[in-house]
Amino acid sequence: MNEFVHTRVARGTGIITLDRPRALNSLSLDMVRALTATLLAWRDDGRVQAVVLKSSSEKALCAGGDIRFFYEAGRATPTGGSALLEDFFTEEYALNHLIHFYPKPYISLMDGVVMGGGMGIAQGGPATGLRIVTDRTKMAMPEVNIGLFPDVGGSHFLSRAPGQLGHYLGLTGLVIDAADALYVSLADLFIPFSQLPGLHALVEMTDGAALAAALRDFAAPFAAQVGESVLRIQRAAIDAHFGAASVPAVMASLARDGGAFAQAALAAMKLRSPIMMSVTREMLVRAVGMDVAACLRMERDLVRRTFDHGEVIEGVRALVIDKDNAPAWNPAALADVTDDMVEGFFAPVWPAHAHPLRDLKDV
Repeated sequence: MNEFVHTRVARGTGIITLDRPRALNSLSLDMVRALTATLLAWRDDGRVQAVVLKSSSEKALCAGGDIRFFYEAGRATPTGGSALLEDFFTEEYALNHLIHFYPKPYISLMDGVVMGGGMGIAQGGPATGLRIVTDRTKMAMPEVNIGLFPDVGGSHFLSRAPGQLGHYLGLTGLVIDAADALYVSLADLFIPFSQLPGLHALVEMTDGAALAAALRDFAAPFAAQVGESVLRIQRAAIDAHFGAASVPAVMASLARDGGAFAQAALAAMKLRSPIMMSVTREMLVRAVGMDVAACLRMERDLVRRTFDHGEVIEGVRALVIDKDNAPAWNPAALADVTDDMVEGFFAPVWPAHAHPLRDLKDV
């Protein structure tokens, strides 16, 4: 169906393999469409009892959306509103919703890099699904680093992380490992990467209807090997710092803490887009009382506002295109970000009846 998305069915399990290794499986619009078409076909196919998402690469499940495409398409018009860019985010978020409410176990093998858009296709599975991490897992929602915000449902799953852990992950964009992912409830099972051949063999030999249970049994002996979670150790400090009432207050709280963990978080935040950190915090606060569909609709409005503002174009330019690592953020300083600026990002782009995700409903 797509050169970067390979699909097959084995013993009642639909297997999706992402195969764009040179780009760490970054999602293109065609890949989003291939994933959507496959999942829609399998949803109503009685021969398919479970779905497994995996990668052909040892380096990544999926590093996110294709940000070079964002840059090129976003520069196509003065306001960054190209039709292809609009289609990408509308269809990606609809895919995230489809996965979240999939009627069959959806199992994601989060080996290697899993970031941004990769989290959207790995995190959103149903309660019957499984999110598997390994000792090579590098997980993050790093969007503030490129002048964006944690999207693909990040407003929903980060806002529901224990305590202030979601705010920590969203505002710093820092990477966590398997132990942290399990602690934050962004993963279900740990399997050492040395055991992946056994896992793949189990998928091939087990009937789809019994696969999730078989994988839980397979993983059980390895649970104690995952190691200690740094976020668990730092939980009290994270809750204290990131529970502050604003991004400036968070950074001021971190600055008063001389510990290495707090200083690393502060150093990361000093590099991020000031306005997008502020938008991210407001988004996470609002998302607490919203369902998945409402969160995705809010994100869809936000992404249009973000490209209109131009912050993400500048972020991708600095980090990926020119690689000067010197983004000219607008505003440049957190002190210059006003409440009205942040509120403007949340102004509806479309009337409710015309919203591109108006038909999404949580079930």
